[in-house]
Amino acid sequence: MKSFVFFKQISIFARKRNIYRAIMMKKWILILVFCAFSGKIQAQNASVEKSIYGLQIEALGILGHTEKRLSNTLALRAEAGLGGGLWFGAIYPKAGFALFPTFIAEPRWYYNLNGRERKAKRTDGNSANFFSLKTRYFADWFVITNYDELQINDIVSIIPSWGIRRNIGKHFDYEVGFGMGYFWELGKREGHLEREHGEAFNLHLRIGYRF
Repeated sequence: MKSFVFFKQISIFARKRNIYRAIMMKKWILILVFCAFSGKIQAQNASVEKSIYGLQIEALGILGHTEKRLSNTLALRAEAGLGGGLWFGAIYPKAGFALFPTFIAEPRWYYNLNGRERKAKRTDGNSANFFSLKTRYFADWFVITNYDELQINDIVSIIPSWGIRRNIGKHFDYEVGFGMGYFWELGKREGHLEREHGEAFNLHLRIGYRF
């Protein structure tokens, strides 16, 4: 009789232990599901900034910019300032440069915000990789150059581009990008029979300050 009671107690204890294990397993499953669900929600909430303002310089130019959020991954960027170009080689009497008013409108798709956030990398200030469609307007209002009587025309270019933006500290950032598209002159230059047009390239390395 004592033996029966003893084994009955062992059986009850074993059942309680199994129940305890089952409860703990369910708790861990619920915790893991909750963590996975929370991580998924957090990753899905990655978004571009509502609006940002900044100033960037490149090899030959300085431009102020702003970006406005269109959706979680889309932003519309606008720039205004001075842009230009360099030229050199045997066909020119000397190396030259020119700076003139420049305006840019550029929708950007920041496509890896979620991935960067999952890896605990910074996304503030729209720090991510992007594809864009850069529309640039060079205005023939004035020109700063080392050539005398340099003539330019109003020019519009449209260039699909790819680039990256990364932060340096709290307020500084840099961008690297490239692309290829097309340009059109909006008027004929003196001595030319028709307006010029052709391939246009976007290759830039910029460093800037975000306000």
